[in-house]
Amino acid sequence: MKKKKTSHEYPPDLLYTREHEWARREDESIMIVGITDYAQDALGDIVYVELPEEGEEVLKDESFGFVESVKSVSDIYSPVSGKVVEINLDVKETPDLVNQDAYADGWLVKIAMSDTSELDDLMNAEQYKKYVEEELEKDEE
Repeated sequence: MKKKKTSHEYPPDLLYTREHEWARREDESIMIVGITDYAQDALGDIVYVELPEEGEEVLKDESFGFVESVKSVSDIYSPVSGKVVEINLDVKETPDLVNQDAYADGWLVKIAMSDTSELDDLMNAEQYKKYVEEELEKDEE
């Protein structure tokens, strides 16, 4: 049973999307992608993850899969365009890894970027934290 958190993690080495995905540079062209701690917390217990096949092309800001929780089903959007070079098979078999550790064991895919300039559109940790805080304030209104 997962306990609700009152604060969320915003690792400074990641880049973030407005759709609550994160991207970490593995090397010059490969990005590791997952959903944020905030997203997994909002979704609740994740029971299923649908990911693309290795070799599939993905487009920035387009859905490449979904996560299903006890509360809802949510699309996962790619932070960059490119080719999926690896999927996290552990998450397919044990979806709650995303709840347990969204930024490490709970990563989803690795993408070989086709255009590194797309990274300029992503938020850094401070920008994302502020964005989440603004979203939470809107929800309270």
